[in-house]
Amino acid sequence: MPRKIPKYAQLEHERRFLITQAPELSGVAFRLIEDLYIIGSRLRLRKITLGDGRDIQFKLCKKYPSDDRLSVPIVNTYLTADEHAVLSELPGRNIRKRRYSIVSSAKSLSLDVFEGQLSGLILCEVEAASVAELESQVFPDWIGREVTDDPFFTGGNLAGIDARVLVAKLSSLYDRSV
Repeated sequence: MPRKIPKYAQLEHERRFLITQAPELSGVAFRLIEDLYIIGSRLRLRKITLGDGRDIQFKLCKKYPSDDRLSVPIVNTYLTADEHAVLSELPGRNIRKRRYSIVSSAKSLSLDVFEGQLSGLILCEVEAASVAELESQVFPDWIGREVTDDPFFTGGNLAGIDARVLVAKLSSLYDRSV
């Protein structure tokens, strides 16, 4: 029996891909995303800063388990800076990335360029209004291996690994693809 979608959740339809050679990003606007994955929960605290630093948003997010690999129930709550500051004291693991919005074939793709312990990792996230739309999309040739089904590439997992583990995982993927 499929899982019930929580009352206030919305379905997020998404696919993720590894990127080995990103398109040219100089001059492309980005958002700096700083996530705290709160230990012992499915909660993610997020701070989003536009590239010019003038606009900052704060969110608390919860993703629910799903039987569908492309659709996940998700709830977001927008926070004030003070609320974010209080919640940021909770124990958790951090991720920092720059998110670039790239338009390709009239579709918007999010390119996440990770920093810190995940430096060198680039993921492309593609969202759509429905699974059918998501599955019918044509991607540019620089899109790499799909990792939607690989739990290693979820934010909560990535927040808990170091550069050595990331390099080993990427090496194993590329060694098998040759």
